[in-house]
Amino acid sequence: MGAFMIVANGLRYGYSLKGRGASLSWLILSLSYLCYLHGACVGFILVIAWINYAIVKLFARYKYCTGLIWCFNLGILILNRVYEGYSFSLFGEKLAFLDNYRGTFRWHICFNFVVLRMISFGCDYCWTLCSSHFDHKKHMQKCEVCYSGKTCYFALQEKGLSIEKYTFLTYLCYLTYAPLYIAGPVVSYNAFAAQLDVPQKNYSVGQICCYGLRWILNFLLMEAMTHFFHYNAFVVSRLWRQLTPFEIFIISYGVLNFMWLKFFLIWRYFRFWSLVGGVETPENMPRCINNCHDLESFWKSWHASFNRWLVRYLYIPLGGSRRKLLSIWIVFTFVAVWHDLEWKLISWAWLTCLFFVPEILIKSLSNNFQAKSALGLFIQRELSAIAGAVTISCLMVANLVGYVVGPSGIKILISQMAQKDALPALALIFTTFYVGVKLMFHIRDAGKKHGSQTS
Repeated sequence: MGAFMIVANGLRYGYSLKGRGASLSWLILSLSYLCYLHGACVGFILVIAWINYAIVKLFARYKYCTGLIWCFNLGILILNRVYEGYSFSLFGEKLAFLDNYRGTFRWHICFNFVVLRMISFGCDYCWTLCSSHFDHKKHMQKCEVCYSGKTCYFALQEKGLSIEKYTFLTYLCYLTYAPLYIAGPVVSYNAFAAQLDVPQKNYSVGQICCYGLRWILNFLLMEAMTHFFHYNAFVVSRLWRQLTPFEIFIISYGVLNFMWLKFFLIWRYFRFWSLVGGVETPENMPRCINNCHDLESFWKSWHASFNRWLVRYLYIPLGGSRRKLLSIWIVFTFVAVWHDLEWKLISWAWLTCLFFVPEILIKSLSNNFQAKSALGLFIQRELSAIAGAVTISCLMVANLVGYVVGPSGIKILISQMAQKDALPALALIFTTFYVGVKLMFHIRDAGKKHGSQTS
């Protein structure tokens, strides 16, 4: 990180590099980084990237282009996993010696994020040719950042670029940009290319330094947590089978918090690196995992940049809120396949959708019912708290299946929870979730009051 930023920022600000110049310098630095990571396998990345670029440029003016882009990238995603990144010997004995120079990190693992970027580039280019429908003046009336004279990330993403900005050089730079290459956060092509000309101005040097300091403190918290709490050891060793349902839920809750903090550290580190380089990305963990009482807010706060990507490039093209009950099944199935080709992830995705459907239906009904009396407001709030507790319970079960017991352990888990001894523990867990949701409501209300007072 230090070497990359000294050279990249030195060239950018020392020689006032913009657009093409910044792209070229970043691409050279990023490719040298990729050669260390993947060795000769960088060739696979460049060939696939070139094929995707050719498809986009050749078929961009046809209506079926976005579908073609999706089919190609899904095919590559699956083939990469099936062939484990391919062996050079598959392409001839003369190339077999290159298998000895595959680098230090499996390229097809990182390539999942490259697939998202390739789809982003293709869709952004196709939609730019069809003209952008983004109303910037209307957006400025609602956005404090844009109203203050700056440009928020959403505006960078939605505003179409000029056709000249969709070059192969900028495209390759976008795919391989070192700070975001391994784990994101996911940034759209439009937003990235716009910041090549004008570095981000929404975060001052002082704010970026504070951001880095907070990361160090959170890293120390992770060190303490992994030293004193051994949730993952119970999962890996399968000792959870010998525990009570209450203890299993505690372990699941601990694993969930550990995963949140782990990804929090990974994503904030790379976002910090990107901010130092002058590229703003969405915050992946904008809210603590323990402050989400419904599935919708949970997924908006967990890997938020991926959530935005899914909304822009998959959910809205599928019909958005008009076909929400159908769209979520396709979206979550893609999320599972994108992570890995494992049945436990497919099970997790479909369980999440199964729990999502009642929440969508209840929300649509509650929007039509507006309580006016004090009693009505009280009843609505209590029912919302109970619904929140049910949602958290469902989320815990889905993550138990996805990350703790697996599909094979569902029968054991159900048999343990069906016992009479387990009912008091389950009631206590549900009551705890109910109290937690009520606390979340108070936190949100306090935040709204504070916001209205400051404004």
